[in-house]
Amino acid sequence: MHGGTVPGNPGVAAYALKLRDPSPIPVVIAVPHAGRAYPRSLLERMRHPDFAAPRLEDRYVDLLGEAVSHETGAALLVAQAPRAMLDLNRSSDDVDWEMLGGVPADASTMTGTFSRRARSGLGLVPRRLPGLGELWKRRLDHAELQDRIGAIHQPYHSALASTLESIRDRWGAALLIDLHSMPPLAARSAGEPAPEFVIGDRFGSSCDGGIIGSAFAVLAQSARRASHNRPYAGGYVLERHAKRHEGLHCLQLEIDRTCYLDPRQTEIGPGFDATVSLLVGLVQRLAVDVAELGRTADRDRWRAAAE
Repeated sequence: MHGGTVPGNPGVAAYALKLRDPSPIPVVIAVPHAGRAYPRSLLERMRHPDFAAPRLEDRYVDLLGEAVSHETGAALLVAQAPRAMLDLNRSSDDVDWEMLGGVPADASTMTGTFSRRARSGLGLVPRRLPGLGELWKRRLDHAELQDRIGAIHQPYHSALASTLESIRDRWGAALLIDLHSMPPLAARSAGEPAPEFVIGDRFGSSCDGGIIGSAFAVLAQSARRASHNRPYAGGYVLERHAKRHEGLHCLQLEIDRTCYLDPRQTEIGPGFDATVSLLVGLVQRLAVDVAELGRTADRDRWRAAAE
C-alpha cells in the first residue's frame, strides 16, 4: 500500500505501508528518515547534494526494517520522501521561518513556536548541517512548504495513526518502534565503551516500563551496549502517536550505523545479518509483552463492566 506523493517526483509515493490482515503481532515498525526518492529539482537546489543528502539520511535503516518485518510479520511504514525535503519527526509548524523569508501573514493561527531544533537548522525542513553550513541555494516558498506538508507529512502521520489504531483494536494494545540510525557515539568516560543502541521513550511518557525493560534485557543478553533516552529521547513521532492510556505505546530505537554498514557508513556491511537477527528477537519478545498488556486491558474492561 502506498500513499501521499513526493513533490517534483511524479508517480512516486511519499510512503510505503506493508500490513498483513489480520496482523500476526501487535507491532508497527516505522522508518521516517531513510527516504531516497530525491527529485532532481531538489538536488539542483542543494549546495552540496552528494555530501549533504546522505548525511541527512538514516542510511539504509529501512532495509533493516524490511528484513525484520518479513521475519516477524510486524507492520512496516517506510517514508520514501527524503528527509532533505521534509522531516517527518518534526511538527508541521516547527519551521525556521527565516529560510522562507519571514513568518506568513496568517501566523497568528499557528500554535507552534520557533523551536531550538529549527533554530539549529534541523526543523521541519533542514537548513544547515554542522561542518557544511547552509544546505540551500535559495529560500523556500511558503506555497511549496504547504505542498510538502499536504503531500508528505499529513498522509504519513495519518497512515501511522490508523495502522496503530487498527492493530490496537485487534490486540488490545499496540507498539510502535520508530526506527532510526545514528553515527557512532563518543564514549561517556574513559574505559566505558559507547552505546550501540539508544532506546527513547520520552523519559517514560510514551511507553510502558515493562516493554522498555524487556528491550534492554534482549540487548543485554546479546552483549550489546545500550543507553536510555540519552542522547535521543524520541521526538515528534512519539509525542504525537503515543497514548499509553489508550493502549498505544511508542519507543524510538537508534542503531549505530557501524552495526550494519561498512566502515565508511555508506553501504551494507558484514554486520547486517547479525543486526537483523538481533532485531527479530527484540520484536518477537516485545510483541509478547504488548499482547499481554492488551489481554490485561481487556480483563480490566470486563471487570469494570461487571461492576
